[in-house]
Amino acid sequence: MACLYCDKNKELDDLMIEICKLSVSTVYLFKEQTYQGRCNVVLNRHVGNLFDLDEKELHNFFDDVAKVAKAIQKVFSPGKINYGAYADQLPHFHMHLVPKYENGFGWGSVFEMNPGKIFLGNDEYIEMINSMKKFL
Repeated sequence: MACLYCDKNKELDDLMIEICKLSVSTVYLFKEQTYQGRCNVVLNRHVGNLFDLDEKELHNFFDDVAKVAKAIQKVFSPGKINYGAYADQLPHFHMHLVPKYENGFGWGSVFEMNPGKIFLGNDEYIEMINSMKKFL
């Protein structure tokens, strides 16, 4: 089965921009920025489920998630960060980190996967990525 995270193909490039690699994961910034600062933390090896990770890898993955969440908090100051690990159609373990803002889009409800409302220019993505890297 094709995997956009393993193949690093055009589909991935159309959806996200790589920010950096961490201990066991790669961090991506979503191009769709309805939820300002939204990122994906993607395990660097192809497994489908949380229980496929050994204890050390599991610990390191969640350390990576926490590190990204702290960076999002410092850079964007959301009211809350939502976390989602969905893999119905893409069986490669990853976690969505979705900043939510009081009185903002989707506050008080489950985040939409692809609202398709806000896309930025390249300079804006670069600025966001550079700001995030300071804390990663």
